[in-house]
Amino acid sequence: MRAARLIKMVLLLQSRPSMTAAELARELEVSERTVTRDAQALSEAGVPVYADRGRAGGYRLIGGYRTRLTGLGRSEAEALFLSGVPGALREMGLEDAASAARLKVSAALMPSLRDASRTAAQRFHLDAPNWFKEPKTPELLPAVADAVWDDRRIVARYRRGEGERQREVVRELEPYGLVLKAGVWYVCARVAGHGSYRVYRIDRFTAVDTGYERTDRSDPSDLSEPSDRSEQFDRSEQFARFERDEEFDLPGFWDERAEQFARSILRAEVVVRVSPDGVRALPYAVDPQAAREALDAAGAPDGDGWVTLTLPVESEEVAHTQLASLGPEVEVLAPKTLRERFANDAIRLAALYRS
Repeated sequence: MRAARLIKMVLLLQSRPSMTAAELARELEVSERTVTRDAQALSEAGVPVYADRGRAGGYRLIGGYRTRLTGLGRSEAEALFLSGVPGALREMGLEDAASAARLKVSAALMPSLRDASRTAAQRFHLDAPNWFKEPKTPELLPAVADAVWDDRRIVARYRRGEGERQREVVRELEPYGLVLKAGVWYVCARVAGHGSYRVYRIDRFTAVDTGYERTDRSDPSDLSEPSDRSEQFDRSEQFARFERDEEFDLPGFWDERAEQFARSILRAEVVVRVSPDGVRALPYAVDPQAAREALDAAGAPDGDGWVTLTLPVESEEVAHTQLASLGPEVEVLAPKTLRERFANDAIRLAALYRS
């Protein structure tokens, strides 16, 4: 336990010019007194840890000291190579950088662990898209990814709405992070001048500008294309960067928005009777969370073991498609129009199979 902590302490000091005892204690989850003892132990073992005294003091490594990754076990080394997702890195334009990083890590490993990248690749492969869907990499993904890594503002033009209601909108965004969900790329971004965080599908972007900074912020929502771009944007030698909110939690934000989205599309309700087999299959036919909550709120089964419940659904049309997969294990009680749909389906099926 202590050996692992000492290794982590050395790596922390390698990654920063200096760290206070309080900072090290917080990172290592120990007391400042333990940090002092660990620093002394490292120094006695030949690691040049130097302590600067005073209020502004701290611990640092002297003489450009670097350690090789000899503290890694095989499982740790293999997990390290699993942390990259080759397909996603390739789509973001980072394949060469990732390859170079893997080579450097491999060179730093002990000889007995240098096959970790091969053994990890033989045992795990991530295929993110759903079945029967041909994934298409958004053309503008590399540009957006570059802006994410550099904390650089972008001006994005994207399609909003569907069908005849679709229109193009332009927004100045501060892109905080990328999410790959079921083969679809999203960017989580803060709208410049508004302070609100939103999620955008990158395949809906029709143009992304990373080299201009807006000079007129009187109306951030008015980004219509001017006849002369210089009227609205000033070219700068350095692309405009934004100050990232270090408290922003990308996984937490995505989970919250994903749950909100799933809830927001469940705008209708149906009342159904479900058989015992149907109860087990229901979470696979409709939204799983909605199914579980509906089942928890349902009353006791009737004499035949069937349960009556009220189920949130996206629409009557979607409910018809989803519940049809349960066949005779579900009976729709309401709304009347949906029950009539299933009654007509039953009549047509009976006529088809009677022949």
